[in-house]
Amino acid sequence: MANNKSAIKRAQVAERNRLRNKAYKSAVRTLIKNCLTAVEAYGSNPTTESLQEVQSRMSSAYSKIDRAVKSGVLHRNNGANKKSRLAKALKAYVAPISA
Repeated sequence: MANNKSAIKRAQVAERNRLRNKAYKSAVRTLIKNCLTAVEAYGSNPTTESLQEVQSRMSSAYSKIDRAVKSGVLHRNNGANKKSRLAKALKAYVAPISA
């Protein structure tokens, strides 16, 4: 347990940051999951509406990932890997249809 004022404050700040980081990571995971399910739905029934849904979900996931990287919650390479995984999932369904 912290014994002086500065140690108590550091413990409070660390807890605040931990909760913020946890919220960011949880939101990123949720948005990625939503995006991947939208991609699967588009793969099974490729329509323009489902493609727009995928693009909007991917945009929101990219935005949240970028904000998490900017605030230091995620490492920039980790963010890049997450974005790459989403793009690769979409490309698997979009490329064969348009080619």
